[in-house]
Amino acid sequence: MTTTTFTSATETRLAVARQVADAVLFEGYVLYPYRASAAKNRLRWQFGVLVPPSWTSAAEEHDFQHTELLMEPRKGAGLAVEVRFLHAARRTVQRALPDGGFETVPELRLDDRVLVPWDEGHEEQVRLTVAVDALAGAGVVVPVTRPAAEETEPVTDAAGRVVGRLLRRREEIGARLRLSAKELDGPYTTQRLRVVLENTSDWTPDEDTTRDTALARSLVAAHTLLSLDAGRFLSLTDPPEWAKGAVARCRNLHTWPVLAGEPGSADLVLSSPIILEDHPAIAPESPGALYDATEIDEILALRTAALTDEEKREARGTDDRAAAVIDLADSLPAEVLERLHGAVRGLREITTPGAPQPPDGVPVFGGPPPDPGSAGPGGVRPDTPWWDPGADDSVDPATDHVLVDGHHVRAGSRVVLRPRLRHTDAQDLFLSGRRALVEAVLHDVDGGVHLAVTVEDDPGADIRREQGRYLYFQPDEVDVADTEETV
Repeated sequence: MTTTTFTSATETRLAVARQVADAVLFEGYVLYPYRASAAKNRLRWQFGVLVPPSWTSAAEEHDFQHTELLMEPRKGAGLAVEVRFLHAARRTVQRALPDGGFETVPELRLDDRVLVPWDEGHEEQVRLTVAVDALAGAGVVVPVTRPAAEETEPVTDAAGRVVGRLLRRREEIGARLRLSAKELDGPYTTQRLRVVLENTSDWTPDEDTTRDTALARSLVAAHTLLSLDAGRFLSLTDPPEWAKGAVARCRNLHTWPVLAGEPGSADLVLSSPIILEDHPAIAPESPGALYDATEIDEILALRTAALTDEEKREARGTDDRAAAVIDLADSLPAEVLERLHGAVRGLREITTPGAPQPPDGVPVFGGPPPDPGSAGPGGVRPDTPWWDPGADDSVDPATDHVLVDGHHVRAGSRVVLRPRLRHTDAQDLFLSGRRALVEAVLHDVDGGVHLAVTVEDDPGADIRREQGRYLYFQPDEVDVADTEETV
């Protein structure tokens, strides 16, 4: 076993997965609007937190992660392990005094930022390589310790004068990593790999201890990368038929291992505190880390750019990563924002019967151009991609109609909203009995019919109409207001 740097081949494999791993490491690290004063940034860190054993009963949090999965190592194979986590650092803000000393203050206001107290996340990692043969029996136990530390950083104003300092304190962390493997009975050289990461701190809380105090001695956002230099791992979500029984007996507690790296590869695993699918990847359109995965990148970037100058100053003073998000949102060019608006990941192949076929391996999205106005079987235009609204002539939101109490309701009809029948939205209380204009009649893939409407006295109706942002109701949630046309 060694703790030296990984080989270049191992580094290359791990680099592919680290981008996703970074997203796991900082998931929820700081949330929009990226200010320490925001209510949702007062309860920090929700994923992969391994607290001291003495704190588990008080907070109903866990002190370990237990990973099990199957692998088929070749003879002489080596296993590279990289454990990553954050070590919380309590940051205190201090102001410089005339006598050369410092005093702790709730904030320090500078021209470009407002510095406030905050718990930063210091990145830690444990890296080792071990021969798979050494994992038999009791396996390998690796102690993980991080000492207490204190450091200061001077704070200067625009003129370069020291006006304060940041004092950072980190508490001691004690942990242990246990690795073992057991060969399974059967015709294949399959082993069950077990990786256990546990907090072993002997710290004892008192009756006034808070979660923030326990977090300072915790492994935060802990996750593990595993790489075989010869052999493969088996997927837990899509194992081969012969391995399903053995996969079902694998125990994974407070973490979930998935195949990582490029699709089709099986020599790399990410064991994550967030459930992922095999071969997870960051969308190529994503402009950078935004840390708030509960939001869509486009919405988050636009909302961040719309923060006031004072809000941005506080965000920049909250954390260096938050400052980078502000700068990123302010500098995104229009073409990058346009890419965030949506992407087609795959297209269904449509061909016209009897049409000339392309060479093998070349998909065709439609065949030769048809006569103008013509459509293929079932109303599908063969020259139009399936995801285009104009692909199917059998429906037309502008002219389709639906019967409501014997009356034709189509675009332009006026109805009275009766959402009380379902109560599917809190707005139902406000919309019941209101008159609305039907903008379109829509059909979903399950055969359901929906009415897209705008409320008649809504001052924003024109904007909704321009943007296509309608309210939607089913036919039995409306009464007909105009009854000129009946059947």
